[in-house]
Amino acid sequence: MRPSGILIPVPEQYVASDKRTGLEVAVTGEFPPHHDDRIRIARTTTLFTRLMSTILATENETQRRERFLAIETQLELAEALIREDFEEVQRLMRQTMEKMGITKEQLDEMTRRILEQFGGDAPLGPDGPAIPPAGG
Repeated sequence: MRPSGILIPVPEQYVASDKRTGLEVAVTGEFPPHHDDRIRIARTTTLFTRLMSTILATENETQRRERFLAIETQLELAEALIREDFEEVQRLMRQTMEKMGITKEQLDEMTRRILEQFGGDAPLGPDGPAIPPAGG
């Protein structure tokens, strides 16, 4: 029994469900108070739910597994971009390109052509072009 007048914070929860598959995703935690943040939480949860539902509705097991791997990589990439971990971004992009059959040499050549076309002079390091930090 808690003493009267003491408020205990209760975690908030947003639940999104997909009618096609019945999949339901709940996000629970302490949410920022700003209305726009809450809209973004709701929208992101809804999009994630639809994405998962679409993948789960894929009947072909091989395609389903490929789709899971693709979205895992894209989510890892998004998270690395948000953290501004550009080494990880480069690694994940290189890994994605390799899975698509594009070699490091082909990537380097594409980078050179893009830089030439746009007049850039960014240095190429051992892992491809150097990505400057945001704002710098």
